[in-house]
Amino acid sequence: MHLIALEQEPTSLRGGQERNLLEICRGLAERGHKVTLLYEREGNLLDQYREFCDSILHIDAYGFDRRKPKNILQFVRNVVGIGKIPVYDDSIVFSNVCHTVTFGYALSRLRGLPFVCYFQIPACELNRQIRFALNRVDRYITVSHQTKRSWLEYGLPDSKIEVIQNAADPNKFRPADDLAALRTQWGIPETTRIVSFVGRIDQEKGIESLIKAFGLLHQQGTDAQLLIAGKPVLHYDVEKGVECPDACDRYVQSLKQLASKNGVGDRVKFLGYTDPVPVYQISDVNVVCSVWEEPFARVIVESMSCGTPLIGSRIGGTVEALTGEFERGLFTPGDEQDLARCLAETIQWREHEPELGAKYREHSIQHFSLERLIDDFEVTLSKMAQKTSVAA
Repeated sequence: MHLIALEQEPTSLRGGQERNLLEICRGLAERGHKVTLLYEREGNLLDQYREFCDSILHIDAYGFDRRKPKNILQFVRNVVGIGKIPVYDDSIVFSNVCHTVTFGYALSRLRGLPFVCYFQIPACELNRQIRFALNRVDRYITVSHQTKRSWLEYGLPDSKIEVIQNAADPNKFRPADDLAALRTQWGIPETTRIVSFVGRIDQEKGIESLIKAFGLLHQQGTDAQLLIAGKPVLHYDVEKGVECPDACDRYVQSLKQLASKNGVGDRVKFLGYTDPVPVYQISDVNVVCSVWEEPFARVIVESMSCGTPLIGSRIGGTVEALTGEFERGLFTPGDEQDLARCLAETIQWREHEPELGAKYREHSIQHFSLERLIDDFEVTLSKMAQKTSVAA
């Protein structure tokens, strides 16, 4: 099988979508499949793609704005250049985000290839050209059943949508070999409990409710620190047509002010973008506090794979991961009182329920392992490739 993957920006700085595609492509390449990457903007994951891709090609524009002649010309130039993209009998066009489907549709039809689109976000407002191309995709894959329901409501056919939930590599995301030494390295006192948030610093992530809940936990006398690891989303001023980094700084400052207002200004630390593994490992609890329909955050399975209990909003794909006995970690989105309750009930698990960490890791490995993810993608995509080969 030959996968032609369409990505906007191969970077680890935006979120889980880009890292998911990298793991899928690498996993398939390790099993002997060919991978070609097409990208629009350079990102810090390109070097990793170069380690296993058969070819990597730059695309000027995946779509076009009818109001901008230069943009239209860029798209036409790329369509003309489609003939240069290597294609085999078992090639598949694979869009990682909706905004690449216009070009993906053109490539698939001009070269006679099956077209697959991977949804890692709920259905959203799309322009006419994207809607046109999206309705002509041969197969859709979503990261959760909730995300699938969202796209069904949008109008896509049930028969064409398959669910493949996110995963974590248990060899990378694992408990610390020496937790005491790691916590000492981070300067964490033995009696201090660690609550963490890992992800984009954005309003839809519900960080305000986490800070308020942490303040309530502190008022109850719990000796704890809150670590917030992640980078603010870069806001874009549509009217001015420019990016606004100042808006990111203002949002982070508002969160720091909220922490001070709730009496925990000295106990909330913003780590910025960092390796999440040691953050999970030193944490007693990791929190996914989203207030939007979170499709299926990678943080969920990464944290559990590290043996760190997960507390999450009862919304989106999070409820599909925290099942059975782990449902006790669910709370009402945006409700700091309910979140504080979950934190208080879980944070001392090392003393009162020491086997809990191992249970979370086993749950992640059993249901959300990286090997299972690659298996599912390999089966689904290979079926599409076989159909094309037989037709040819």
